[in-house]
Amino acid sequence: MNERKTELLKLIVEEYIKTAKPIGSKSLEKELNCSSATIRNEMSDLEQLGYLEKTHTSSGRVPSEAGYRYYVDNIMVPKELTGDDVLKLQTIFKNKSLVLSDAIEKSLEIVSELTSYTLVALGNSSKENCLSKVEVIPVTDTNLVAIIVTDTGHVENRTFSIEEGISPLEVKQTVDLINKHILGTPLDEVLSKLEFEVKPIINENVNYQKKLFDAFCNFINDVTNDSNVKMKGRANILNQPEFSDSDKIKKIISKFEDKNYIKNIKEEDNGINIYIGSETEFDDDVTIIKARYNANGEEGTIAIVGPKRMEYDRATTLLEYIKENIEKM
Repeated sequence: MNERKTELLKLIVEEYIKTAKPIGSKSLEKELNCSSATIRNEMSDLEQLGYLEKTHTSSGRVPSEAGYRYYVDNIMVPKELTGDDVLKLQTIFKNKSLVLSDAIEKSLEIVSELTSYTLVALGNSSKENCLSKVEVIPVTDTNLVAIIVTDTGHVENRTFSIEEGISPLEVKQTVDLINKHILGTPLDEVLSKLEFEVKPIINENVNYQKKLFDAFCNFINDVTNDSNVKMKGRANILNQPEFSDSDKIKKIISKFEDKNYIKNIKEEDNGINIYIGSETEFDDDVTIIKARYNANGEEGTIAIVGPKRMEYDRATTLLEYIKENIEKM
């Protein structure tokens, strides 16, 4: 890879990222200041090296998976965020009233809008989180807000309704008993403990209210199953020309809906890590950029999922910004 081949690969990758159209030699003559024939020869060399591919529909070339990898490892320079990007994200991270889980979710939403890619956040599994606090706040006579906090500081809340005639005292007594017997329990064991250990105790000590108890059990079940997976912009990837084929659409949608596939996105390494195509263990047609975060003991993964034709320089900078600010919270 001499200087001209490196520059040619850079131009082809960056132009293909913008246009999603195969790149011909004619379009690069001015930028490389050499003849179309010379460029074709260099393109042929890059193809033999495995960095470019021909398409069936055009005489132009597109980057191969190896070409993207070479570009990311040897050529790409992270792009500085624009003032508008920073301003939008700072509204999240400077909002002191937001708990960590809400800040993560809102930052995913903003970056998904900025990039038109899919954003995923994976927290620790329920086996790794223990219950540290349960609180129920009456809103009206029949509406309550339930709040649970884990030992890592993760907060979840739900609003639910109860039958008329349940007194605030009965609600408090029920919650106090729940707190007393399940605090410190791993989330994935809470439901079993509620049913077989706490429910008989509530029956003995409080006027048992099935709807109140069931609502709380449903809340715990939701948290156990869903709190460690957040996704924004799931449909964004379908707007990419690579996914216009109906079979590819079905395939990628089914993977986004399968929690086992999504959980494979979890990252174990530090820093920003880029996985391209077959490296992702998710889908050969996508790139996933991942980062592991640790915010006051709460660990997780944030990831950007997009086509292999991803705007790598901008996506890596955005992910780095989110990671740094999550860890400062």
